[in-house]
Amino acid sequence: MKKVILIAAIFALATVAYCAGFADITIAEVKAAIADKSAVILDVNGTESWRQGHIPGAIDYIANKDHLAQILPKDKNALIIAYCGNPRCKAYLSAATAAQALGYTNVKHLSAGIAGWKEANEATEKAD
Repeated sequence: MKKVILIAAIFALATVAYCAGFADITIAEVKAAIADKSAVILDVNGTESWRQGHIPGAIDYIANKDHLAQILPKDKNALIIAYCGNPRCKAYLSAATAAQALGYTNVKHLSAGIAGWKEANEATEKAD
């Protein structure tokens, strides 16, 4: 039983350490990056959610994940922002990890997600 508890504790710590690998970015910082056109934003909420409303300029990661290398900038230091639904959502990890695997070094997480973005009364875009 002690081994099971130890393994579970190690797994939990590894998960926390892994998730901590992506720095958080604030809504204000995302807004500044949008204004400066200095970031690529990846929405991981699914295509239907993306169509209904996403952060302006965000890319539907689910629809584009198979050709992410062609979408992301050549500069591996470019700011890549991944987000999903809310602070408890971990779906952003798929996009953040994919960008990191492609060699991007400045990958951040908007932990507020689309829920926090909307709660802050920020504008969203709908798909055409």
